[in-house]
Amino acid sequence: MTTLTFSNILDCAKYITKYLGAVKMSDKKTVPAAVAMLKVLEAWGVKDVYGYPGGSVNSTMNALDLEKERINYIQVRHEQVGAIAAAAHAKLTGQIGVTFGSAGPGAVNLLNGLYDAREDHAPVLALVGQVPHTNMNYNYFQEFPEVPMFQDVAVYDRIVMTPESLPHVVDKAIREAYKHRGVAVVVIPNDFGYVEIPDVDYASNTVLDKPQPQPQATNEEVEKFLEMVKAAKRPVFHVGSGIKGNADKLIALSRKLQIPVTITGLAKGSVSDDYEANLGTINRAASKSADEIFATADLVIALGADFPFANLVYRTHDFKFIQIDNDRSQFGRHHYLDLGIWSDSGSFLDKALELSQPAEESSFFKAAIAANKDWQAYLQGLMAKTEGQLEYEPVYREINRIAEKDAIFSIDVGDNIINSFRFLNLTKENKWTISALFATMGYGIPGAIAAKRAYPNRQVFNIAGDGAFSMVMQDLLTEVKYQLPIINVVTSNKSLNFIKSEQDDVEMNLSGIFLQEADFAKVAEGLGVEGIRVDKLEDLPQAFDRALEVTKQGRPVLIDVHISDKRGLPVEELELEIVDGKFVEKISAGYQKTHGQQSVREFLDSYEGYNLKTLPEYFEEFGVRA
Repeated sequence: MTTLTFSNILDCAKYITKYLGAVKMSDKKTVPAAVAMLKVLEAWGVKDVYGYPGGSVNSTMNALDLEKERINYIQVRHEQVGAIAAAAHAKLTGQIGVTFGSAGPGAVNLLNGLYDAREDHAPVLALVGQVPHTNMNYNYFQEFPEVPMFQDVAVYDRIVMTPESLPHVVDKAIREAYKHRGVAVVVIPNDFGYVEIPDVDYASNTVLDKPQPQPQATNEEVEKFLEMVKAAKRPVFHVGSGIKGNADKLIALSRKLQIPVTITGLAKGSVSDDYEANLGTINRAASKSADEIFATADLVIALGADFPFANLVYRTHDFKFIQIDNDRSQFGRHHYLDLGIWSDSGSFLDKALELSQPAEESSFFKAAIAANKDWQAYLQGLMAKTEGQLEYEPVYREINRIAEKDAIFSIDVGDNIINSFRFLNLTKENKWTISALFATMGYGIPGAIAAKRAYPNRQVFNIAGDGAFSMVMQDLLTEVKYQLPIINVVTSNKSLNFIKSEQDDVEMNLSGIFLQEADFAKVAEGLGVEGIRVDKLEDLPQAFDRALEVTKQGRPVLIDVHISDKRGLPVEELELEIVDGKFVEKISAGYQKTHGQQSVREFLDSYEGYNLKTLPEYFEEFGVRA
């Protein structure tokens, strides 16, 4: 007979408790950890996930299959394309873009697109595969310490330590990506994604969202701004993407205070091209009127502008500098400050309009408008050509002709950036996306894919040169697979022309910039896309009409336009200085060293600018004094 002791009773109680707990847990609903992760994405409103399969992401692939009714897996043909598409999605929509890649090479391939997202402040989540945790630290196949690889690019960079924590870490990553407008990386050991964990709501997005309070301009700050404007002879606005939806207020203040407007590339379309005092962009991808007027400014007012070429352009001459920005960390980043105003652009403009008095009519303002009017006429004349060699300007005429009013443009890196800034009709009804600060080639196709996925009912263009297009042309297959009626326009000139122009202006032989010619229309046909090759100027309208027909049938199309490698007018080579109290314009010494001595008149004429005047001529006409 067994003696019943206290110890026996305690052991029995522990057993019963454990048994009942197991029964209770078995009744609780569970899901694979990777499915729980996807449910977090779904809760945050994610519809598309871009990526390419690999052995170390199979648990994620399994989850995407299980959740396919609620979230879409978009199969790209290179991880770079997936990462760029995610970045473009974030830029176009303001919502987080999601991409993934497998351990090792897949992870490395993501970096190009992730750096683009970092530089353009786009919230992106990258899910990175890792070998099963039982194989980690054994020099296993494709096992790499991936967290250090992403430390520079990411605002949040973690490896998941347990299956149960996977959805929590991903939820935290999304919140950090939004907070810092940057890249969040989560590295996931593959076996964790298969483990069953409780099926509960892991997402924190149930916190009601509301606009973040913005800094407001004070009366004192704006009064100081107005004093500096009044003291200046030649004030100029330099406006960036921080203008947001406040362009009408900017235009009103520009007219009221008689201050011409120049813009950064990312503000293109935000400030209407129809506003007569919007001179356009400065530096190289620029307008003549904007570069010239900026070169004479004695007061620059940077409004929400992050300008990566400031160390070049802002150093050409001395001027007073006012910076208005809602991010205090930006102050003094590009130029020492005479006045910094920590404010949202709308608040500043409202306060400035309220406290200011209309300025007297300005001869400088009128000269700027006249110079810009002639520049616009010059551009229109180039686009209007109907005879002669096929060049890039009429291509933009045709794009503008068939583009719907709310069309979306994905513009690849190279000469097409310059040409889009000059010739493409963009308004606030359009959306457009570029790799602005990182400037990665191969952006056009993934950007267009993201645009069409996010806005299926809007017309989408991909505009790319032959160099950039050939880096990612395999993903025409993605357009076909997902039935994305995108108009792909390839400007083929057998040259990396953006780099060719740089080499032209230094003492060196042209090196490595000429490309083997390809028939991209035939390449497109082989990938299932209707291809149209254009070699003659007179054939352009018919080609674009056909492209419109094809996309209205729900299919992608590619127009391969074989153009010359003509260089556009390099307005950045124009320089101004004050001599004996007057402005004198000249061509840069570097340009003349490689292209021969020439006057400004000869320089303009060599780029068909026969009717363009020099800025000093406008100043003389309107009585502008140094």
